[in-house]
Amino acid sequence: MQTKLHRWAVADHGFRFDDVFNFVGDPATLVVAFERVAGNTGARAAGVDGMRAADVESSGVTAHLSRIRSQLKEGAFRPLPVRERMIPKTGGKLRRLGIPTITDRVVQAALKLVLEPIFEADFRPCSYGFRPNRRAHDAIAEIHLFGSQGYRWVLDADIEACFDRIDHTALMDRVRVRVKDKRVLALVKAFLKAGIMTEFGDRNETISGTPQGGSATRGRTVVSGCTKGGSMLSMV
Repeated sequence: MQTKLHRWAVADHGFRFDDVFNFVGDPATLVVAFERVAGNTGARAAGVDGMRAADVESSGVTAHLSRIRSQLKEGAFRPLPVRERMIPKTGGKLRRLGIPTITDRVVQAALKLVLEPIFEADFRPCSYGFRPNRRAHDAIAEIHLFGSQGYRWVLDADIEACFDRIDHTALMDRVRVRVKDKRVLALVKAFLKAGIMTEFGDRNETISGTPQGGSATRGRTVVSGCTKGGSMLSMV
């Protein structure tokens, strides 16, 4: 499924995908999605419902995924707020993580399985940030390659609180460039608007930004470009 989606996206960069929602709720997609969620170190962290991946495995994965599929098919799926957790950063600052429920993480991972091969077709070869089968060391290797070809400058830049401040309207507009399936668009928007349950038990709306910590944000991609006068590479 991913191979076909990617091939179609590469063949026509103006093509907008419709009727891909069924791929998200496909039993095989959900099984792979749960395996990836359960295999992640964050599987031990519970969302606002207190459930961990091990709890789902104990109660029955097949039944749990069947419930998710039914909710998706009926249009009844609603993501819960993410659980806020503040973790220390270097320099004494704090980074906010948003921990979705296991169920929400599975649906996020299913969405990622479907959307990633579509949007991968539009990234430039010199983009490395948060892309499959790419890492910072690959970007460093390309910097060394450019250095051997006469390039002498490397620009290391960062957008302050980028993911905390992403405009939802602008983000959805970018998704619509490639996807016109209204059910998929509604699902993406629902995750953006799910809200945050703070460490103090207060529920805050998410007017902008996308919480870091879920399956979707771990699969996010950052666009970067290459300039002729030097090299600008995504090193995050």
